[in-house]
Amino acid sequence: MNPDLLALLRKVDTPTVCNAIEVVQGRRGFSRFTRGTMIASAPQEGAMVGYAVTAKIAALAPPMEEPGVIRARRMAYYKAMHDGPKPSIAVVEDLDFPHCIGAYWGEVNTTIHKAFGMSGALTNGVVRDLGDLPAGFPVVAGSIGPSHGYVHVRELGTTVKIFGLEISQGDLVHADRHGALVIPPEVVDGLGAAIRKLLDTEKLILEPARQPGFDFAAFEAAWSAFEKART
Repeated sequence: MNPDLLALLRKVDTPTVCNAIEVVQGRRGFSRFTRGTMIASAPQEGAMVGYAVTAKIAALAPPMEEPGVIRARRMAYYKAMHDGPKPSIAVVEDLDFPHCIGAYWGEVNTTIHKAFGMSGALTNGVVRDLGDLPAGFPVVAGSIGPSHGYVHVRELGTTVKIFGLEISQGDLVHADRHGALVIPPEVVDGLGAAIRKLLDTEKLILEPARQPGFDFAAFEAAWSAFEKART
């Protein structure tokens, strides 16, 4: 990924990227985003951006396969996370949703994934150890809980669903405290310019609105300039 675009994407929030994608596409209706309220472990750290490395886990019941099979799949999981193209995000669906109890994302696992050079984790499952998670590795999760249950890896590299959003291996994901979205490949080249245009356009209404004495006449003038810039 272009380093300048990566740096810009990390600075802006997911709603801005959502709007900018529609600017590139020239229409409203972009829909590849999560639905519902998610938990952000470190909202102050801003957005995570990266290519999805996907997996599925479960934790409500003990695994039925042989321990050797479970361990081999676990090691294959970590190898896949380590080897994924950077920047990367661990995107892990908990198959127990909406009754997830297994906090796969705690101090140990987040520290390992951060050491692998990953940008963060996105899951519909559980996060724990709040306050002990490493800085620079945000987790956007479905819930908070104390236990790991019988957590074990079920699948690697398959398409997952996180809060209504289907994400495939290698999809470019942007996520923060608002949720997550998949950036379509065809908009990447124009996305940086669209974000900058969007931010500049919003200043036309935001800057006057933040000034003392902003009345309806000032609003009408600012809104007219805002609308012209958007078309």
